[in-house]
Amino acid sequence: MTIRELETTWAPRMLSVLRIVAALIFFAHGTEKLLGFPVADRVPDAFTLGWFAGVLELFGGGLLVIGLFTRPVAFLLSGQMAVAYFIAHLPQSFFPSLNGGDAAILFCFVFLYLVFAGPGPWSVDAVRAKRSGADM
Repeated sequence: MTIRELETTWAPRMLSVLRIVAALIFFAHGTEKLLGFPVADRVPDAFTLGWFAGVLELFGGGLLVIGLFTRPVAFLLSGQMAVAYFIAHLPQSFFPSLNGGDAAILFCFVFLYLVFAGPGPWSVDAVRAKRSGADM
Protein backbone atom coordinates (compact mmCIF):
# COMPACT_ATOMS: atom_id res chain seq x y z
CA MET A 1 0.00 0.00 0.00
CA THR A 2 1.38 3.37 -1.00
CA ILE A 3 1.18 6.66 0.87
CA ARG A 4 -1.19 7.90 -1.84
CA GLU A 5 -3.57 4.99 -1.18
CA LEU A 6 -3.45 5.70 2.53
CA GLU A 7 -4.31 9.34 1.94
CA THR A 8 -7.08 8.83 -0.59
CA THR A 9 -8.68 5.62 0.69
CA TRP A 10 -7.97 5.20 4.37
CA ALA A 11 -7.64 8.74 5.75
CA PRO A 12 -11.33 9.55 5.11
CA ARG A 13 -12.40 6.20 6.56
CA MET A 14 -10.29 6.75 9.66
CA LEU A 15 -11.89 10.19 10.06
CA SER A 16 -15.23 8.36 10.28
CA VAL A 17 -13.76 5.89 12.78
CA LEU A 18 -12.42 8.75 14.93
CA ARG A 19 -15.83 10.45 14.88
CA ILE A 20 -17.69 7.25 15.77
CA VAL A 21 -15.38 6.18 18.61
CA ALA A 22 -15.18 9.64 20.17
CA ALA A 23 -18.96 10.02 19.88
CA LEU A 24 -19.65 6.63 21.46
CA ILE A 25 -17.49 7.49 24.46
CA PHE A 26 -19.15 10.90 24.70
CA PHE A 27 -22.60 9.28 24.38
CA ALA A 28 -21.71 6.98 27.29
CA HIS A 29 -21.11 10.04 29.48
CA GLY A 30 -24.64 11.17 28.63
CA THR A 31 -26.20 7.79 29.44
CA GLU A 32 -24.41 7.80 32.77
CA LYS A 33 -25.55 11.32 33.64
CA LEU A 34 -29.17 11.05 32.50
CA LEU A 35 -29.98 7.35 32.74
CA GLY A 36 -27.63 6.18 35.48
CA PHE A 37 -26.19 3.61 33.06
CA PRO A 38 -23.84 1.84 33.36
CA VAL A 39 -23.47 3.26 36.85
CA ALA A 40 -23.80 6.66 38.48
CA ASP A 41 -23.85 7.86 42.06
CA ARG A 42 -26.72 10.16 41.25
CA VAL A 43 -28.57 11.55 38.27
CA PRO A 44 -28.61 15.38 38.17
CA ASP A 45 -31.87 17.18 38.81
CA ALA A 46 -33.72 18.31 35.71
CA PHE A 47 -32.71 21.66 34.20
CA THR A 48 -29.47 21.94 36.19
CA LEU A 49 -26.10 22.48 34.54
CA GLY A 50 -25.27 18.78 34.89
CA TRP A 51 -28.60 17.81 33.34
CA PHE A 52 -28.06 20.10 30.33
CA ALA A 53 -24.56 18.64 29.92
CA GLY A 54 -26.06 15.15 29.96
CA VAL A 55 -28.65 16.10 27.34
CA LEU A 56 -25.94 17.47 25.05
CA GLU A 57 -23.78 14.41 25.62
CA LEU A 58 -26.61 11.96 25.00
CA PHE A 59 -28.25 13.57 21.98
CA GLY A 60 -25.16 15.27 20.53
CA GLY A 61 -23.15 12.09 20.96
CA GLY A 62 -25.90 10.11 19.28
CA LEU A 63 -26.01 12.47 16.31
CA LEU A 64 -22.24 12.30 15.94
CA VAL A 65 -22.24 8.48 16.11
CA ILE A 66 -24.44 8.34 13.02
CA GLY A 67 -22.84 11.42 11.48
CA LEU A 68 -25.94 13.59 11.20
CA PHE A 69 -25.50 17.40 11.30
CA THR A 70 -21.88 16.69 12.20
CA ARG A 71 -20.38 20.14 11.79
CA PRO A 72 -22.90 22.18 13.82
CA VAL A 73 -23.23 19.49 16.50
CA ALA A 74 -19.45 19.15 16.80
CA PHE A 75 -19.16 22.93 17.12
CA LEU A 76 -21.71 22.97 19.94
CA LEU A 77 -20.09 20.05 21.76
CA SER A 78 -16.60 21.52 21.38
CA GLY A 79 -17.84 24.65 23.10
CA GLN A 80 -19.53 22.60 25.79
CA MET A 81 -16.26 20.84 26.57
CA ALA A 82 -14.34 24.13 26.68
CA VAL A 83 -16.88 25.55 29.13
CA ALA A 84 -16.85 22.33 31.17
CA TYR A 85 -13.08 22.49 31.44
CA PHE A 86 -13.00 26.08 32.64
CA ILE A 87 -15.95 25.71 35.03
CA ALA A 88 -15.39 22.26 36.52
CA HIS A 89 -11.73 21.34 36.05
CA LEU A 90 -9.46 24.38 35.89
CA PRO A 91 -10.48 25.69 39.35
CA GLN A 92 -9.18 22.43 40.87
CA SER A 93 -5.68 22.74 39.41
CA PHE A 94 -3.85 24.28 36.48
CA PHE A 95 -2.61 20.87 35.33
CA PRO A 96 -5.08 18.67 33.39
CA SER A 97 -3.55 15.47 34.75
CA LEU A 98 -4.35 16.69 38.27
CA ASN A 99 -7.74 18.32 37.68
CA GLY A 100 -9.31 15.45 35.71
CA GLY A 101 -9.92 17.61 32.68
CA ASP A 102 -7.82 15.77 30.13
CA ALA A 103 -10.88 14.08 28.57
CA ALA A 104 -12.66 17.43 28.28
CA ILE A 105 -9.65 18.91 26.47
CA LEU A 106 -9.42 15.96 24.08
CA PHE A 107 -13.15 16.01 23.33
CA CYS A 108 -12.99 19.77 22.78
CA PHE A 109 -10.26 19.52 20.16
CA VAL A 110 -11.51 16.33 18.47
CA PHE A 111 -14.92 17.94 18.04
CA LEU A 112 -13.33 21.17 16.84
CA TYR A 113 -11.40 19.14 14.26
CA LEU A 114 -14.67 17.57 13.07
CA VAL A 115 -16.12 21.04 12.50
CA PHE A 116 -13.46 21.60 9.84
CA ALA A 117 -12.81 18.06 8.60
CA GLY A 118 -16.43 16.95 8.40
CA PRO A 119 -17.92 13.56 9.25
CA GLY A 120 -16.04 11.30 6.84
CA PRO A 121 -17.58 8.96 4.28
CA TRP A 122 -19.32 6.64 6.74
CA SER A 123 -22.02 9.06 7.85
CA VAL A 124 -25.60 10.10 7.23
CA ASP A 125 -24.26 13.51 6.19
CA ALA A 126 -22.18 11.86 3.42
CA VAL A 127 -25.22 9.93 2.17
CA ARG A 128 -27.33 13.10 2.19
CA ALA A 129 -24.61 15.05 0.35
CA LYS A 130 -24.24 12.31 -2.27
CA ARG A 131 -28.02 12.29 -2.90
CA SER A 132 -28.17 16.06 -3.27
CA GLY A 133 -24.92 16.27 -5.22
CA ALA A 134 -23.39 18.69 -2.70
CA ASP A 135 -19.98 18.61 -1.08
CA MET A 136 -19.69 17.87 2.61
